[in-house]
Amino acid sequence: MNHKVFIVPHDFTPVADVALNHALATAKIVNARIYLLHVVGKTKEIDEAESKLKKIIDKLDTTIEIHPTARVGNIFEDIGDFAAEHHAELIFMGTHGVKGWQNITGSRALKVVANSEVPFIVVQGKEIGVSGYDSIIVPLDLNQETKQKLGYVANLANYFNSHVHVVIPDEKDPILRSQLKVNIKFAQKFLSERNLKYDISFLDPDNFEKEVVKHAEKQKADLIAIMNLHKPSILSAVVTNPEEFLITNDANIPILILNPERRISSFSLG
Repeated sequence: MNHKVFIVPHDFTPVADVALNHALATAKIVNARIYLLHVVGKTKEIDEAESKLKKIIDKLDTTIEIHPTARVGNIFEDIGDFAAEHHAELIFMGTHGVKGWQNITGSRALKVVANSEVPFIVVQGKEIGVSGYDSIIVPLDLNQETKQKLGYVANLANYFNSHVHVVIPDEKDPILRSQLKVNIKFAQKFLSERNLKYDISFLDPDNFEKEVVKHAEKQKADLIAIMNLHKPSILSAVVTNPEEFLITNDANIPILILNPERRISSFSLG
């Protein structure tokens, strides 16, 4: 039987354990094996790192196949490279939000994501619920790329019998509203054809990302699905972009984040 592959980068911190728990819960449902990965700077550090990873695995009460792997490189390139080499479906990565994970914070977390063809589920400290991702928020805007994530969300929703909450900026401009209607009709048709439970809500467009988080809290969401549309620039260090805001959201809600125009796995049970 073919197994799907998940990658969990681990830096020996509690938040990495949370990411591993998310991976384990999902792997149990979709029949996946997990590679627990630690990136080191020197070859001589590999044995010690793999020993630490094995100790983490030994403490787990699970039948999921988990492989401890230490790799020489840097976290910005080698996490994505490793995932591509192993034809991974998902990378589950922990982040400490505003500080932490081997300096993976804010725009640096997006740099890790941007260097990967494989989608990420980025978690802070919130553990996955007993029944998984029951409630998924899907922001939908004028960017054509945002429709791309619906396929991935649909497959997750099928596995977990999730309710999909589509949220849309409540634009007042007639031209923008007309353009949004196209995306709304696409989402309705796409989700209905797959017999998924969903609803659609309109949120304040001027504070859209903040409203998305507030709505996610109201719906007790387990996941927010976004695209990485961030374009690196000289302002990246001083200007918080929407993706960064959502990854480090105060509600600690996990984020499913995909890159546009990348190979998106079918992530199917077949």
